This record gives sequence, structure tokens and C-alpha cells, in this order.
Amino acid sequence: MSLASLAGPAVVIVGVLGAAIGSFLNVVIYRVPRDLSVVSPPSACPNCEAPIRRRDNVPMLSWLVLRGRCRDCAAPISARYPAVEALTAVLLASVAIAFNPFVGEPSVSRLVASVITAVAFLYLMAISVALTAIDLDVHRLPNAIVLPGYAVGVVLLGVAGLVSGDFDALVRAGVGAAIFFAFYFLLAFAYPGGMGFGDVKLAGVLGLFLGFLGWQNLVVGVAAAFILGGVVGIVLILIGKASRKSGIPFGPWMLSGAWIGIFVGRPIYDGYLSLVGLN
Repeated sequence: MSLASLAGPAVVIVGVLGAAIGSFLNVVIYRVPRDLSVVSPPSACPNCEAPIRRRDNVPMLSWLVLRGRCRDCAAPISARYPAVEALTAVLLASVAIAFNPFVGEPSVSRLVASVITAVAFLYLMAISVALTAIDLDVHRLPNAIVLPGYAVGVVLLGVAGLVSGDFDALVRAGVGAAIFFAFYFLLAFAYPGGMGFGDVKLAGVLGLFLGFLGWQNLVVGVAAAFILGGVVGIVLILIGKASRKSGIPFGPWMLSGAWIGIFVGRPIYDGYLSLVGLN
């Protein structure tokens, strides 16, 4: 059996596990902003407080079987729960496709490094889903989710770089984290009402991951965040959902921009240079 034959099954497995991870992220999204444990007590209906049965905890399927209502009190269950599960499955599968370690015939060291890199970016995608939902809900980026991103990124990407011998990637990761953190810190200092320190701390994590991939990914990642945030802000103002003084969470656009940089940063960067005649 060749490694290439494992590429497809790996994506499917990640997608299935992604739905289960999405179920856990629903717990994180609800409990972390409220400073509650994500481990105990077990999940229960917020209306009647009846514990959720195991058979009612199957991602997406249980919500459909129950027709979106609690088995005990028939209170409606938000469609956001299965939506987060489905979205997480799709997004993690997308990461598995982009960073699939079983494509081609890599050496043992390259294979190990690729697997570790894939795990690192799967982790980043999982916390991206949680942070986006939380920031949209409560305009916060909790330290409990953001700060471990530094440790996970340094350890996993550090090991991947050492195993593959790609020391340039390690340097870029460190510089990227420092540049992103400093840039957003200056923005927060210059315009306190428009940028929170949670955004600053998240910027360092994103700079770490983007820098590991390349300078092109880094540049596109930061540019895309401001383009997305600006466009969404203008649209909300035009449709009357916000004013120029409204506080619009920027974390979701930082994360979305970063993932644009991760997935298609290089072709966008090269395409732009070609367009302006600088290639």
C-alpha cells in the first residue's frame, strides 16, 4: 500500500472527527466566556436541565432525529449547534486536504514533519471556529483559548521544523509572531476604541503560523483581514446594522484573513505582483 492511497481516507477520518470536535466546540463557545468548566458538569438542556443522553449527543444526526427539540421538555435547540458541528467537519477536512502528509512519496523525516504540521493547523482551525463564534457573541477573545495557541504553535511547528531541517521556517515563524504582535499593539495603542488587546494577543498566534509557511502567506494574511473587516463594516453601515461608532469585533476577520493567507496566500501574492508588473 502506497502512502498516496491513504490521502483520501485521511481526509474522511478528519472530517468525521471534525464533527465530534465541533460538538465539543459548542461546549467551549458557551462555557468559556462564562468562566465555566468545559469538562463538568455534563451537558444538559438549558431549559429543563435534564442531562443530554449519549444517544442524543451524536453530532448533527441527533439534532435531526429530535427535530431540533429537547427530548424531555420539547424546548427548541438552536440550529447553531449542528451548524457548528457541520462547519467544523468541513473546515478541518479542508485543512487535511491542504496539509495532507500522504501526498507523494516523502521521506520518513518529511512525512513526520508533515503530519505534525497538519496537526498544528488542524488545532488552529479548531480554535478559529471557537474564537470566531465567541467574539461575535460577546466581543471577547478569551485568554483560555488564545494563549495556549502560542505554546501549541511553538512546540508543534518547532518540532516540525527541526525534523524537516527547515530552520528558515522557524525563523520566519518567530519574526512573524513578533511583527504581527507589534503591529496590532501599535494599532491598539493608537486607537484603543477600535482594537482590543485580545486582538493583539491573537495576532501573535496568527503571525506564528503564517510566518512558518512563508512571507507571502504572512503579507496576504494581514492584508485580507483588513480588507474583509473593512468591507463588512461598510456593508453593516449601509444596511443600518451599525454606525461609524459601533464596536464591530475584528477577531473573526483576523482569523478569516489568516486562513486566506494560509490556503491561497502564495498564489494571491504572486498574482498581485504579476498584475502590477513586479513579478
